[in-house]
Amino acid sequence: MTKTLVVATGNPGKLREMQAYLANSGWELTLKPEDLDVDETGETFVANACLKASEVAKATGSWAIADDSGLAVDALNGSPGVYSARYGKTDAERISRLLRELGYTENRQAQFVCAVAVANPAGEIVLQSEGICRGEILYTTRGEGGFGYDPIFYVPEKQLTFAEMSPELKKSISHRGNALKNLVPQLVKVLG
Repeated sequence: MTKTLVVATGNPGKLREMQAYLANSGWELTLKPEDLDVDETGETFVANACLKASEVAKATGSWAIADDSGLAVDALNGSPGVYSARYGKTDAERISRLLRELGYTENRQAQFVCAVAVANPAGEIVLQSEGICRGEILYTTRGEGGFGYDPIFYVPEKQLTFAEMSPELKKSISHRGNALKNLVPQLVKVLG
């Protein structure tokens, strides 16, 4: 038996990434309707994920999954945080602003955070998960892969930035990967 899970995003790349985690779970993923937008007014990643999942579930009458993620830099008191995507108009602008605000601060510790929420067709949140990947912010960009802050997010254990990692390696250690790994067994039980 397969159930449809509407992904609260218009981004086909995010849909493909989630589908990779949910392969063999019994869920078939589909993108939310293009004209359905949800304002991210929450003050935390969890609040935004829950808001998006709930609103998309109610609007479509289907199960829905949403995530909210971003970069939290210790020396900037957790900024850019929930405003990670709105820190500039382009990835280059966001990176430039972050590096400018950090300056030559020695404390470069940071973490990527991802919260995932699943809502039933009534819009009730039935599952939540959060994943974290610790690292540090470099002074300059490195690597050609990934997106967003990936070229400046360095994982010391791997001696690579997210932008230098293979998709498989990034998936195995990333914040989104950690959040979804925790969620998949629960999602399979919901189908049961």
